[in-house]
Amino acid sequence: QVQLVESGGGLVQAGGSLRLSCAASGSIFSINAMGWYRQAPGKQRDLVAVIIRTGTTNYADSVKGRFTISMDNAKNTVYLQMNSLKSEDTAVYYCKANLLERRSSGLGSYEYWGQGTQVTVSS
Repeated sequence: QVQLVESGGGLVQAGGSLRLSCAASGSIFSINAMGWYRQAPGKQRDLVAVIIRTGTTNYADSVKGRFTISMDNAKNTVYLQMNSLKSEDTAVYYCKANLLERRSSGLGSYEYWGQGTQVTVSS
């Protein structure tokens, strides 16, 4: 089994910064990609940023130039540095990992989600 533990959410004023972390642990063989998604009340869960093992990144247009995703492969941890935060960034932020996992049935590709961390930006 694999666990994703997120941290770093909180309340911040508009224009401020936060850094989210998500650490993956368990029977991980390798991580192919990790990403951050967010869901505001009454809205669908949307992609914020994703990074693959090689370092290639992709961002939602709404966060380009303000957010930076990075990954520490040795620690199986992904980070999201969020600068110039706006009230519309308020949401629950979820971490997702696409990885290869060792199970009794063998090696397989699986997807896991974190429990979510609240980010609230006050205007």
